[in-house]
Amino acid sequence: MNKIKEKEEILLIEGQRKLEGVLKVSGAKNSALPNMAASILTDDYLYLENVPELLDIETMSSLLSNIGIDVHRNGNSILLKLSKEPNLKASYEFVKKMRASVLVLGPLLARFGNAQVSLPGGCAIGERPIDLHIEALQKMGADITLKEGDIIAKAPNGLKGAKIEFRKKTVTGTENIMMAATLAKGTTIIKNAAKEPEVVDLANLLIKMGADIEGAGTDEIIINGVSYLKGAKHKIIPDRIEAGTFAVLSALTEGKILIENYPFEYLEYVNNILEDIGISVIKVGERNAVIKRRENIKPINIETKEYPYFPTDLQAQFMVLLCFAEGTSIIKENIFENRFMHVPELRRMGADINLDGFGKVATVKGVKSLEGTIVKATDLRASAAMLIAGLVAKGTTIIEDIYHLFRGYEKIEEKLNGIGAKIERKYKKDI
Repeated sequence: MNKIKEKEEILLIEGQRKLEGVLKVSGAKNSALPNMAASILTDDYLYLENVPELLDIETMSSLLSNIGIDVHRNGNSILLKLSKEPNLKASYEFVKKMRASVLVLGPLLARFGNAQVSLPGGCAIGERPIDLHIEALQKMGADITLKEGDIIAKAPNGLKGAKIEFRKKTVTGTENIMMAATLAKGTTIIKNAAKEPEVVDLANLLIKMGADIEGAGTDEIIINGVSYLKGAKHKIIPDRIEAGTFAVLSALTEGKILIENYPFEYLEYVNNILEDIGISVIKVGERNAVIKRRENIKPINIETKEYPYFPTDLQAQFMVLLCFAEGTSIIKENIFENRFMHVPELRRMGADINLDGFGKVATVKGVKSLEGTIVKATDLRASAAMLIAGLVAKGTTIIEDIYHLFRGYEKIEEKLNGIGAKIERKYKKDI
């Protein structure tokens, strides 16, 4: 994939061009990452299909290679195998780039009884502490200390099954503990587990590898530990967030975009919101969709919540959509405290948005149009919102800090230019 030089490159977008054609939804980044981490749990080959080409996937590949996993990519397939004595340290060099790097903690500890993982980085959308991961592993018998920015975990006699009740839902926490529990002695029960499709997809892979898991996709997951796991072949599920992003773009244009591989089963709540706004989600065959505005966009109140409700990862994109509603909409963000960093950028384009004093509620008043200008991609999903805004705005939009976008959207320039957009990547010094 094309390399991005952080802070040096920008996207130049010509707005209000006619968009028509096919957009194919890629494999889910948030499913591929934990599935890749599962390669630590076996000596056999793990073969993953439908893996998107993204910066986050590259980061995980580099991290796993450093641990001792051979990683071979062929198109959208990846072959992984532990090939040498493992390096049980995940250094800050890798972990700082992506919070999901913490997903190696559970597998390393379960498989080898030791792990040293730097505290993770990633998007600056708010505090996402990993204390829930640590507390759960401690209940499973791990000795964990924090030293100089590293998590040092030891379980020389192996992890033991335990009853884990998360005090708040955590996707990566559920995934980390589920992987750790597959090789623990006895039974682990995870209560208040995350129910996201990506959690279910990981469970399905682990079951193919020989794990004994029940209840994935519900509030309670039960894992009976086994002595070893084998290799497997698995296809990553479609990316529901990318699909939702494309749906918003289609709704704001003439609805002549066919979205291939649209995961209807993962977007039921989102599709209902679209219908309430005045946008039809039309099924074409088994896996394709057309998203078309049937009337003027209606204002609505949206509240982010854990799956199966409205995802925080689509909040920024829907805010762009509601900028064009006839009336006032309210968006309440319940998941992350800094998830409205795109608001000042949209205001620069002419949006009428106000935040409450706590930064938790946005009031969005509809406007006739947005105007192209220079904006920043403040985080991964905000970058998608800026891209959509630039495509529908009058004039030219310049997006800075575009490396965020390429962490989570595969070949996005190529896909959108293929349906009539005009998006160019340039160096700042050249504009």
